[in-house]
Amino acid sequence: MKVKVISVLEDNYMYLVIEESTRDAVAVDAAVPKRLLEIIRKEDVVLRAILTTHHHWDHARGNEELAQLFPGLQVFGGDERIGALTHKVTHGQELTFGAIRVRCLFTPCHTSGHMCYFMWEDDSPDAPALFSGDTLFVGGCGQFFEGTAEQMHTNLTQTLGTLPEDTKVFCGHECTVRNLKFALKVEPENEMVKEKLAWAKQRDDEDLPTVPSTLQEEFLYNPFLRLTEESVQRFTGRTEPVEVLRVLRSERDNFKKPKERPNPQAVLAFDWGLFAPFLEKK
Repeated sequence: MKVKVISVLEDNYMYLVIEESTRDAVAVDAAVPKRLLEIIRKEDVVLRAILTTHHHWDHARGNEELAQLFPGLQVFGGDERIGALTHKVTHGQELTFGAIRVRCLFTPCHTSGHMCYFMWEDDSPDAPALFSGDTLFVGGCGQFFEGTAEQMHTNLTQTLGTLPEDTKVFCGHECTVRNLKFALKVEPENEMVKEKLAWAKQRDDEDLPTVPSTLQEEFLYNPFLRLTEESVQRFTGRTEPVEVLRVLRSERDNFKKPKERPNPQAVLAFDWGLFAPFLEKK
């Protein structure tokens, strides 16, 4: 099982999972058909299905076009709002694509129909993969657009948090640096946060993805998976895990980037009135 990480839009990821013996492939969150088709041609594979985590346009907008291009294409998801949906899946349902096995994991909160996909191959030495959409990110979790802290707590601690520790985490967005800056605010003494943030900044500078991480790593630096840690509870002022999560998400929503220092030349130009002609009302 080979996973192609495909960067699209501003910070989205879509994925092409290839069954290497048959050269069949499954796409996850096929948002940009043109880019996906380029990878399909380059890898010389046949697209058999699309797995969509949720209905938001930046994850599902390519479904209709791809369904027209590939008659008989199967589109799986947990929400009727997903475009070109052919198979609505349920929690725990298992799918098979050649040697690739998929378990559908219902994780409502970011959207009410959000589904994650856990993939593996029997008798393979490779670690399994989790396609977590906008539920679990590297160093963070998704916003609670259509759900509650109670739901996200179940998602993170029971549905996803109990998967094998070596599971590779492939999330829906590249927001690792920002997430880890917040994680450092939560736990300023956490050395794992510092190390991962330095690594993520370097990857960002080189325009390289920070996915996948592993579930084992996430428990070391992702505050949303560390709700019972004393340092995280101290930051939130709460001890009950759901309340800790609720405060964390609220703080993360309000977390601002440090203000960039203004360009000195621009400041001088304003002081000298050089921009005045452009700012005057007509």
